[in-house]
Amino acid sequence: MKTRTLLAAAAALALVASGTLMGAQPARKVAMAEIKNAKGEKIGDAKFKEGKGSVEMSVKVMNLTEGIHAIHIHEVGKCEAPDFKSAGPHFNPTGKQHGHKNPQGAHAGDLPNLTVGKDGKGKATYTAKGVTLGEGPGSLLGPEGTALVIHADPDDERSDPAGNAGARIACGVVEKH
Repeated sequence: MKTRTLLAAAAALALVASGTLMGAQPARKVAMAEIKNAKGEKIGDAKFKEGKGSVEMSVKVMNLTEGIHAIHIHEVGKCEAPDFKSAGPHFNPTGKQHGHKNPQGAHAGDLPNLTVGKDGKGKATYTAKGVTLGEGPGSLLGPEGTALVIHADPDDERSDPAGNAGARIACGVVEKH
């Protein structure tokens, strides 16, 4: 009888420790991207967290030119300088056109523009809808991975395929953390 009681108590403690009995949610999936410029210098970081039907992303950058810059998730997890074309086109698993203002859009990788201050620093929080850090065609961690790319100019949010965003000036591969 004592053995059974001790086993039950040990099992209950294990459930509490794991959070199961207390109703805790499983740990959210997280990914990171270290953003580098064409010289290979680190200029920022991005953190990705799994949400409900979306991925929440926070970005912090430094040493960029003042102004408004397009920022997109691209479909290949490669950041080969100096032009970062290795990252491929925008992440678009559903075959949409580009831009939040395009009636046929938007790509899953389309994000609002990033504003950089006079001090060369910028930060923003985004929600990328229809993407995941799990399995499936919308996964940012799929077989080819994905990359976060910052462009020289603002995105006009309507021109297909890339919003007239100019040259790719920084890139970071999205990696499971």
